[in-house]
Amino acid sequence: MMSRLAETFANTPKALISYITAGDPDLPTSVSLMHALAENGTDIIELGVPFSDPMADGAVIQRATQRAVDKGVSLQQVIDLVAQFRKKNQTTPVVLMGYLNPIFRMGYETFAKTAAAAGIDGVLTVDCPVDEIDELSGCLKTFDIANIFLIAPTTSEKRIQTIAQKAQGFIYCVSLKGVTGSMALNVAEVKQRIELIKKYTNLPIAVGFGIKTPDDARQVAQCADAVVVGSRFVETIEKNSDNAIAAVAELSGSLKAAIV
Repeated sequence: MMSRLAETFANTPKALISYITAGDPDLPTSVSLMHALAENGTDIIELGVPFSDPMADGAVIQRATQRAVDKGVSLQQVIDLVAQFRKKNQTTPVVLMGYLNPIFRMGYETFAKTAAAAGIDGVLTVDCPVDEIDELSGCLKTFDIANIFLIAPTTSEKRIQTIAQKAQGFIYCVSLKGVTGSMALNVAEVKQRIELIKKYTNLPIAVGFGIKTPDDARQVAQCADAVVVGSRFVETIEKNSDNAIAAVAELSGSLKAAIV
């Protein structure tokens, strides 16, 4: 049986992956935001797990993460959030993006089993090196959850080859040096990076960091299989407290329209 991620990429020439931080502004609104994304062009939802030290994230996502941490949003609550989403949506893949510590504390097998039961399709642990991920990766594989990896502009070709051998679902290609929300997007460099990665894998390549506008998304989609937009969605939620759901739906639709 084909996974939700595999089916999405098989049927979607250019996928939109949209990121929001779980629990920002609150958990019930997060469920509504997930449905708004799925109903307005988003092909895969990336759900940020709040963590006290989000070192890969820029100021916009850091603020969102801190708001969720201040509300006490836990990894278990994020998993429960996905289970709630699955009551109405069984088709849109959901990927958790976060840091290793909360997963380690829960226990790898417990996490994988609980996540699978909730309908989570993939996990991306930003701060776990490929050399140290085998135990978690084995547990995820047991429960058919894709272990997704980042490849940065500074990742060596040898390390790209190692990551490609272990990656599942798709590979997340970071478009630039820096944290999420950075500005210096260079599409020509991204294209070269994708060509290098594709020497070692047949997995879809998703590109994120620095993609803010429909025009950015359109340019990146010319060379990538998927476009990841995060900080722009989180900023939209932050600035539209009274109508965040409608604003996110509109943004998702405009980004998807730009890449089809």
